[in-house]
Amino acid sequence: MKKVKLSIVVLSYNTKDLLKNCLKSLEKVRNEVEFEVIVPDNGSTDGSPEMVEKEFPWVKKVIKIGKNLGFAAGNNKARYFINGVYVLFLNPDAQVHTNTLFKTIKYLDSHADVGALGCKIVLPNGQLDKDARRSFITPWIGLTHIYLKLDRIFPKSKLFAKYWYGYISPNEEHEVDSLQGAFLLTRKRVLDQVGWFDEDYFLNAEDIDLCWKIKEKGWKIIYYPEVSITHIKGAAKGKTKETKKKVNLKEKLKYRLAEVDAMELFVKKRLWKKYPLALNLFVLTGTKLLRLIRAIRVILLG
Repeated sequence: MKKVKLSIVVLSYNTKDLLKNCLKSLEKVRNEVEFEVIVPDNGSTDGSPEMVEKEFPWVKKVIKIGKNLGFAAGNNKARYFINGVYVLFLNPDAQVHTNTLFKTIKYLDSHADVGALGCKIVLPNGQLDKDARRSFITPWIGLTHIYLKLDRIFPKSKLFAKYWYGYISPNEEHEVDSLQGAFLLTRKRVLDQVGWFDEDYFLNAEDIDLCWKIKEKGWKIIYYPEVSITHIKGAAKGKTKETKKKVNLKEKLKYRLAEVDAMELFVKKRLWKKYPLALNLFVLTGTKLLRLIRAIRVILLG
């Protein structure tokens, strides 16, 4: 089967309008690099797969999974249809700007030691999506970022703002621990080397875990802010004003608690052997408390 330069994987789950806009943005930049698009669909009931087949016949493959497998397992379904040297995981609530594909692919072509690359991610209001670049969670970063939120008070402190790299300009290219799954560009051979996404994760932290595995193999991970995408963050999870009414309470609760469950899983998988048992148990106690707080908040506030 013919090789292409880039395979773009856009996981779909009841985001028909967002997915349409995402694919329209890709349609506008088809001349920048030779790419194929694969859309794994996690059992959408809003007509997303049919819309793609009807309105975007150039999309190589729509994988109708039939049920919601989550982010990791859903994206992994695309691995059997990939013909690209590079693979881009792109959220359906993202829109790609001119030159983003061209310049990021060019960067990887000329930096053989880079295993994954991210770009600047901009929210609809023009602000930076801080999750575009992240440090791995440690007990200290968990304390300062999640619980005490000291990085909001001291956003440029090297001591307190490690998670979002607040002490480094968002306009500066630099090496990071982790990228966001909204735009995560890597090499097919790197994915094969590390085993793609860990399917123990249902939603959240699977991008962080993938980056952990990539770095563990000696590859660099780079934040490259010369180009950007727009990210309508949280739309697929019912977090925006426009989508809150479309996602029922049960789904909202599952999404919000999945974030904490993923955090706990990451601690057990990647950090457990690095710290004393007492500290690990303290961290897990904190995640249990956070889970309870979030559940109460979703039930009361929606």
